[in-house]
Amino acid sequence: MLLLGLASVFYGLILILRWAGQDAHRLYLASGVRLNLVSVSWYRLLNPLGPLYSLYRHRDLLNQFTRREIEGRYKGSYLGMIWTLIIPLLLLGIYTFIFSLVFKVKWPGSREINQGEFALTLFAGLIAFTIFSEIITRSPSLIVSNPNYVKKVIFPLEILPVSVLGAALFQGLISVAILIAGEFFLLGTVSAKVFLLPLFIIPLAGFSLGLAWFLSSLGVYLRDINYAIGIIVQILFFLSPIFYPIEAVPERFRIFIKLNPLTGILEGFRQVLVWNQWPDFGFWFLQTAGAVLVFVSGYMWFMKTRSGFADVL
Repeated sequence: MLLLGLASVFYGLILILRWAGQDAHRLYLASGVRLNLVSVSWYRLLNPLGPLYSLYRHRDLLNQFTRREIEGRYKGSYLGMIWTLIIPLLLLGIYTFIFSLVFKVKWPGSREINQGEFALTLFAGLIAFTIFSEIITRSPSLIVSNPNYVKKVIFPLEILPVSVLGAALFQGLISVAILIAGEFFLLGTVSAKVFLLPLFIIPLAGFSLGLAWFLSSLGVYLRDINYAIGIIVQILFFLSPIFYPIEAVPERFRIFIKLNPLTGILEGFRQVLVWNQWPDFGFWFLQTAGAVLVFVSGYMWFMKTRSGFADVL
């Protein structure tokens, strides 16, 4: 009886995925010249396979734009791409000096080991927040700064925020590699849980990209959002446990820190990169489900509002 029930559930999942895949293909056609996307019901755009299918079909163009984003950061500089190594190395060196030699502080609950651990703990959280902040601060001006693409009927505008995310992830992974090297030299060991890092990159990417689609669309109609978002990101920087543990926050205010969707991601980065701890998979599932909800909602908003971009610009 149990096997029959499991087989029924498995068969049901296959049917749902098959329907979602077919509908994603139809949505992809609707985003081109053959169908009118405005006539598509908003709830159909909540199909999570829809944006993934569209990005897969435009993978070559997405790869080209991501490479342009990466190369364009340091275009014209003498050192070029070497800056992607220099910047995180300088940051790690500064944090190591300030927190381990000047303040001589230690993150509560971390391993009883040498003085460089606090700097690595801080740096791990900062890597995750930098990926998030980079795409969020760029998003409101993405469509406005590319009016020529808006006027092209079949150009997939939705890949612009994704290319910025790809460039931010590229820089973030270089920082992760430097952190792992620093962990080996400062602590004499490397966390065995580092292979679990993609578990936290997934919700980070989904949450960031969903917000990026929403903000890039909103930035077309409400130009003031470009100025407000810098202040909001700065507030989030201090309300996220980057430079302090959650336990350091007074009990009555701790709930606000825990409601921050970045808190679990920052803690997850530290757990698998520095502390060698297993994450709370139950909390990770809820966190990832929330990121998927933001991801599909942001995509739905972007695709339903992009038809008016050309009129505004």
